[in-house]
Amino acid sequence: MSDLLDTFYKTFIYEERYLYFLQGLKYTLIIAFFSILLGVFLGIVISIIRDYHRQTKRLWLLNKIADIYVYIIRGTPTLLQLMILYYVVFRTSSLSPVIVGILTFGINSGAYVAEIFRAGYDGIDKGQREACKSLGLNYFKTMRYVIFPQAVANIFPALGNEMITLVKETSIAGYVGIVELIKAADIISSRTYDYFFPLIVSALVYLCLTFILSKIMKFGERKLNHGLSS
Repeated sequence: MSDLLDTFYKTFIYEERYLYFLQGLKYTLIIAFFSILLGVFLGIVISIIRDYHRQTKRLWLLNKIADIYVYIIRGTPTLLQLMILYYVVFRTSSLSPVIVGILTFGINSGAYVAEIFRAGYDGIDKGQREACKSLGLNYFKTMRYVIFPQAVANIFPALGNEMITLVKETSIAGYVGIVELIKAADIISSRTYDYFFPLIVSALVYLCLTFILSKIMKFGERKLNHGLSS
């Protein structure tokens, strides 16, 4: 018991090492939050470009760029994308590693969100588009008032899973020097030569974050379903 308390003391209390975990939590939340915003924004834009091209045969070049973007991002590891952006694209810039992390995870998530939205659009009866066209609604009004709201309600669980995955993927940000939760655990472990407490605490924090996010998504899903049914 005394050994356990001694290890706990060395892990968290000695030299105020708990501050590493607080710093790691801060950067994890910052990266995850802004990456989710960027990913959802990119995903919506890319999905609309691709859907608009399918419906009207216009925007051929943008559609091709969107297809290549989705193919490359989904076909390469997130860690590789992070390292390319940090060590190649922004190597000579003074851009903060945290910003590079947000860009990487946001761009990565955008490709998956685009596919999620595409599936949502495809899951809506084509007759609704035809009915809107017969009523004189153009593509954008049809998308805004009919297709998009239903698609969001249909894909909300999948969108929530992508966000939870994104939160966990931020654990690789330490490869470019960002002190997120895993990096914080690694720093403390290298000084105490003990991995039990640092890794267990990191796991518990991630579990809490994903639990809270899943509850938020379920609440949003209920609100969406209630809004569509009323």
